[in-house]
Amino acid sequence: MTRKNNGLKIRRIIDVLMSVLLIFLMAYQVTGEVLHEWIGIGMTLLVIFHQILNRRWYGALFKGRYNAYRGVQTLVNILLILSFLLTAVCGMAMSAHAVPFLYGILQISFARRMHLSMSYWSFVLMGMHLGLHIPVIFAGRKFSPKAKTGLTVLFVLSGGISFYLFLQSGMTDYLLFRAVFAMLDYEKPGILVLLENLMILVFWVLLGTGAALVLRKEKKR
Repeated sequence: MTRKNNGLKIRRIIDVLMSVLLIFLMAYQVTGEVLHEWIGIGMTLLVIFHQILNRRWYGALFKGRYNAYRGVQTLVNILLILSFLLTAVCGMAMSAHAVPFLYGILQISFARRMHLSMSYWSFVLMGMHLGLHIPVIFAGRKFSPKAKTGLTVLFVLSGGISFYLFLQSGMTDYLLFRAVFAMLDYEKPGILVLLENLMILVFWVLLGTGAALVLRKEKKR
């Protein structure tokens, strides 16, 4: 049991690290091209390590019964892995610094468009992935009525601000493959870019949390 708990803690730490790296990867105007590529390599290595730690999950994919909660979790996880894979491969196909020997393994026009869209899908799905796990992390913990009210208010306010920033970011164009190039604001202070990315990620975390709470209630029925 201790070994299992340690493995779970390591996976959660890696989830947090990947989320932090994602926030920086989505801030290309802050990191610049060279650092962006090396952060991408670090992200790829973390994803691979996470999959190795998660090998038992793959072994259980076709075992047991699927309820709505497990089904949504599985779907989000698989889509996240695929989006990470496509983002990494297409990014390496355009690399001029980290892995220049892989430059041109895919048609550059295809790689550029796919890398742009899949990076944003990875961002969205990572938020959903984290959110779906939050009710499990806090399961069994009791909160006072005042704490529950405070958390609900914080949930609503954070969600509202995050949703507004998401709409203002124009991210929907990237998610729907409408954009070929990212329209980045190079005049905006770097710390503000990172904070906005964090808040947009929070929106998808909250959405995943809300979905998990609803699905877990259905599971108990």
